[in-house]
Amino acid sequence: MTKIAIVSDSHFKSDLLSEAIEHLKSLGCEAVIHCGDFQTLENMQILHNCALPYVSVFGNNDYELLEYQGNFKIYKEPHYFKIGESKCKMMHLPYYLTPDTDFVFFGHTHQFETYKKEDTIFINPGEICARNKPVSECAMLEIKSDCYIINHYYKHPSDNNYETKEYKYEK
Repeated sequence: MTKIAIVSDSHFKSDLLSEAIEHLKSLGCEAVIHCGDFQTLENMQILHNCALPYVSVFGNNDYELLEYQGNFKIYKEPHYFKIGESKCKMMHLPYYLTPDTDFVFFGHTHQFETYKKEDTIFINPGEICARNKPVSECAMLEIKSDCYIINHYYKHPSDNNYETKEYKYEK
């Protein structure tokens, strides 16, 4: 079994990004995916210093951070990579939502979303920043031998505990 943390749209909320990553690490996540809109160097450093392998893409609000590309594992979209044997595609803007990989990760809309089209699972973890709604959100992908489980975690920024909703897709 593999567990992957998925976050996006942290914007200026470094405290909420740190909380989400620590929560996902406590659940056994082995790597982190950030789907863009860091907006601050501090957010990029939080991801870089989280003690887990990570991969990320620039969001539409990250132009001022382009100069740091060589210091972090941050790419232009769409970025293709692998998790074990699974092919993945990551982006911030939902412009490349084609079922050409096993997983497609995206952000930008600030809305949690997961669905399966053909043999591809699409995941938007929602917003870390709690800007468009009163909750901070993140997600976890579990890759099991017989299924995929996506957990959507959300909490009010002042709360200590996350609530969760589970989505399961058979292989």
